[in-house]
Order: sequence, then structure tokens, then C-alpha cells
Amino acid sequence: MAQGAGERTPSDPGEAPTLIDCDVHQSWASDEEIRRHLPLEFDRYGVNLPNLLYNNPGGVMREDAAPAEGELPGTTPENVAAEHLDPYGIDYAVLTGHATNLALLPNRRYAAALARAYNAWVQEDWLPADDRLLGSILVPPQAPEAAADLIREFGEDDRFVQVLMNTASPRPYGQSFYWPIYEAAAEMDLPVAMHPHHDGLGISNPPSGAGYPGSYFEWHNILPAVVMGQLNSLVTEGVFVEYPDLDVVCIEGGFGWVPHLLWRMDKNWKGLRSQTPWLERPPSEYVIEHVRFTSQPIEEPERPEHLRQIFEMMHAEETLLFSSDFPHWDGDSPDHGLPPLDDDLESRIFAENARELYDLPR
Repeated sequence: MAQGAGERTPSDPGEAPTLIDCDVHQSWASDEEIRRHLPLEFDRYGVNLPNLLYNNPGGVMREDAAPAEGELPGTTPENVAAEHLDPYGIDYAVLTGHATNLALLPNRRYAAALARAYNAWVQEDWLPADDRLLGSILVPPQAPEAAADLIREFGEDDRFVQVLMNTASPRPYGQSFYWPIYEAAAEMDLPVAMHPHHDGLGISNPPSGAGYPGSYFEWHNILPAVVMGQLNSLVTEGVFVEYPDLDVVCIEGGFGWVPHLLWRMDKNWKGLRSQTPWLERPPSEYVIEHVRFTSQPIEEPERPEHLRQIFEMMHAEETLLFSSDFPHWDGDSPDHGLPPLDDDLESRIFAENARELYDLPR
């Protein structure tokens, strides 16, 4: 069973990691940290990202994890280590930041420059500070060629373990417009991760098929719908057929819906397979082979055994990665984020699936 905080220490050198957190949000304390990496052309723009339409009355960040009163948590590697990595004995943490919403900007050149500045900040200020920190190459999906250039540039640094973009977009991610991103990611042997952030703003579509929610509560409930749409597009448009070595990670989009979508795709494929002749196998097989989901925010049914049934239905021993979402208000700790699991499944979810995906040393 999972060990409690303070009961676990990081794995010794040469041992297999036993706890990998696949969603840790580091922040910048001042825009100047990012701005110093912007080219002169966009210096006057500063760091100009869309603001969320919906407000959480309790805030988004864990104030108890802040280094000092009035400061934001997660703004230094030392704070992330002291408040999260050290207490839980985390072997690796994949940094996902707070800038995927640059995908919502209409100025494609500025979005690309901002993504490059962000990646340079991670490379210079964060990755050298702690060997446990792993980077994500942030890309602007609205500018696929520029995104591909960023993947090839920063992908040379093996401390970056994945490509990262927003779940929100003006068109589904399976369409060939985005394929230069997948080509570059496959070339650099990096998975592509999607993370929700201010979905519904800028050039993206509404965050739900019904339109725009009226409150943070309503918006937060429906976030998985966008992830479902993107995953459905990736599979049916044949991305995994065109790029058979490509993996995709769906971060912070839930997973309770996965069995339903797999069953529905497989059922409809049997009757409509003439519309996707490139799919030589049932859609669910492509998902299980190529797609990974993170555990936070975890579903909380009244009966924990129902959650374990979902794990079985979605092949969690292959597809599920542990994530905390530190330092957000609804984060999940390694102690209490998952129900009691058998040892084999626990080791797969807490570390081994991520170790294999990101090709981390044992």
C-alpha cells in the first residue's frame, strides 16, 4: 500500500524510481524572468497571456505552500523541493508550468516567441537546480512549423522529456494542420502532452459542446469534454497510424470517462469503419498502446471499489500515471490521491508507467 508522507525517501542511485509526479506547476515570481528571453521585437508585449473567464472564490493556489506571505508557491526550485519533493520522497517531477494558454493567442509569431522564452527560462533557471526536475517543451499549436522548430531545438536537451500544449484549440488536434508537431516529436522520441488552461478563451472554441459555462464550478466540471474531443480526433484522423511511435499524455483531464469513450469508438468503428480505412485495429487498441492519462483530478465515487473497476476497464496498469497538480487547490498528494492498490498496480501507476514513457533511468 502507498506509504505516507515522511515514511518514504527517494530511491537510491541505481535503484528504480518508485514515485514520479507527472504534473507539477512551477511559476515565475516576476514577468522579467520570462521577458529577458524575448526578442526585442516582442519585448514591449511582455508576458501577455489570456486571463481565466471564471473565478474560483477560494483562489487557485495553495497558500500554505507559499514561501512567504503574499508570495506564490512554486516560484523557485527550492520551494517546490521543500514543499513537495522532499516531504514525499519524489524521485522525478515533470514540470508543466502555467503558460499553455499561449495557445489561445491570435498572434502566432508572438506565441512562438513567448514559448521559446518560456522554454529557455525552464532550461536555465529550473532544470540545473535539481536533478529531480524534468522539463516539458512548451509549443504554440496554432503555429505548427514554429512548434516543430522548438521541439527540435530544445529536444536536444535530454532533461526535456515531453512536448506540451493546451487542450483548447480552434480545430481538433487530429487534423493534418498539426502534424508537423507530431512529426518533430516522433523524430525526437518525445511524447506530446495536452493540458487544460483557460479553455474557451482567445482563438479556442467554447469549453463545452453546449457553449460557455456560467461559473467556475460549471466550467471545472466539464473540462474532460475537451480532452475527449481531442483524443477522439487524434485516433480517428489516424495520427497514431501515421506516427506509430508517437505517444500522447492527457494531463488533468480526468479518466473516469475513458472506458465509455473506448467502448463507444469500438462499437461505432464496427459499423462505420469505411470512413476511417486507415484504422486497421479497433480504436481502443490505439489508445491503450499510445495514450496515457494522469491521475489528478481523481474521481471520487462513494464506493472505492468502483474506482478500482475503472482502473481495470481502462487498463490502468499500462495507461495511468500519478500526478499531484502541485501547488493547486485541488491537488492530490501521494498519500491520499489514490485508493489502496495491490503492489503491482501501485508500482505501475506511481512510477513504472512514467519511467517507461519518459525513458528514465532505473
